[in-house]
Amino acid sequence: MSTELNKAVAASFFDRFTARDLDGALDTMTEDATWWIPGKPDISPTAGTYAKERIARLFRTMLSRLAGGLRMTVLSTIAEGDSVALEVQSAGDLTNGRRYRQEYHILMTFRDGKIWSVREYNDTQHTYDVWIRPEPGA
Repeated sequence: MSTELNKAVAASFFDRFTARDLDGALDTMTEDATWWIPGKPDISPTAGTYAKERIARLFRTMLSRLAGGLRMTVLSTIAEGDSVALEVQSAGDLTNGRRYRQEYHILMTFRDGKIWSVREYNDTQHTYDVWIRPEPGA
């Protein structure tokens, strides 16, 4: 597949995620796709490598905790061969009032026009503070 097609599929994933079309976003991935999230598993329970079915559950859980969804904005892409590197920002407000404003570098590898592998790099401290840190007095 062409690098331009891979870039378009990558952008489509984030457009669909923003629109809360998780099934559509997941359709851009191969059935055996994996998604890696950084962090130390003893501190961040979301850290590690996910199969497609498991990342789908995490995405659904995330969206259920967001008051108005998560807006994903692709700022830039670079593609070579079967890889696309993206700079992405997200913005969403949790139902508990916390504000999630994340910055990512995402490396996607493609196979047959679909996302086969994702390595996500983000601000793990911000993720902890917004999604995991206990409420004061809890």
